[in-house]
Amino acid sequence: MNPHSILIIIPAFNEEASIANVIASVRRCVPGADIVVINDGSTDRTRSIAEGLGVVVLNHIYNLGIGATMQTGYKYAVAGGYDLAVQFDGDGQHPAEQIKDIIRPVLDGKADLVVGSRFLGEGNYRPSIARGAGMAFFSRLVSAILKERLTDTTSGFRAAGRECINYFSSRYPDDYPEVEALVLLHKKGFSI
Repeated sequence: MNPHSILIIIPAFNEEASIANVIASVRRCVPGADIVVINDGSTDRTRSIAEGLGVVVLNHIYNLGIGATMQTGYKYAVAGGYDLAVQFDGDGQHPAEQIKDIIRPVLDGKADLVVGSRFLGEGNYRPSIARGAGMAFFSRLVSAILKERLTDTTSGFRAAGRECINYFSSRYPDDYPEVEALVLLHKKGFSI
């Protein structure tokens, strides 16, 4: 697979403090990939910083949420003919060094979607007690539905192959998008 068939989708809402570092780290770790920032109605300098760094920036006039933001990114990926799209949140919480690891199962045909986890490896992510309880609940629920253990169903670090990209470009959920997306893919027979 040619590296230009990989798109890094960076959803961003008021990420002026982190967006430049996120873009730089993605460029350093996946130099051949294209980058698109989906600016979800930011009221800070997220848009101008990203544009100044020469990446494609698609703008929502209002904050529409992560579901609509990712659907915009997947529509862009379909229009550009990308074979693989990586969701990589603009807040800097995911290590760009792991992008190559997360795309490998998709490139090897072992999965249609791979979800990165903030709780595995050397991650130091520590959510609040309430958020952690909700994340644990959704992880157990989705793991039971998929019959596969997932530790971070709300992760904003995912790699999707072409069929998932096509599916998500027209059907990305809004209410609990990260969690619902996994269940929808499972129901449609995609491998996660």
